[in-house]
Amino acid sequence: MGFNITQHYAAPNDVSTITPLVQQILIKSEECHEKQEIHEFYIFHNQPKPGAGYQQVMQRFLPLDEKWKDDLQKLKWPTKLPPQIAGAAKPTLLELISSYLFVSLFKSCAESLASENASRLDAMQRAEKNIGDLLDDLNNKYHRLRQSSIDEELFDVVAGFEALKSEAK
Repeated sequence: MGFNITQHYAAPNDVSTITPLVQQILIKSEECHEKQEIHEFYIFHNQPKPGAGYQQVMQRFLPLDEKWKDDLQKLKWPTKLPPQIAGAAKPTLLELISSYLFVSLFKSCAESLASENASRLDAMQRAEKNIGDLLDDLNNKYHRLRQSSIDEELFDVVAGFEALKSEAK
């Protein structure tokens, strides 16, 4: 897609590994930003689709752009009371942005993990259904062979009886 990938991170395999991964990504991105090695920060991950499956998602994290600002300004405050800031505005804003990035990355990792687990569950359910179908087929074959063997033995007994009966006459 024309992006230069600077770092690959393994998808988390457990919920407890998400926080350390997010912290690692944030530290690395901050180091790269301070060294002016990166100017934009995107993350690509999988997101569960309603029903079944997943879709690939790309999200721009840094720099925070006008679209992000516009989307944020469109949000309605959940109460009638206006928000209040305790302390200076700049450190509070930086902390809020840092928290926003952490939560967004955490959400991305959790969605990716949920997508993987949903795909695994779907594959296991398909395998279980296939095993059930195979068992049904094998049981049907077994019963046909068993019935064929029983029929063959009965024909032998009847044929033997008929032969003995005709000898006795």
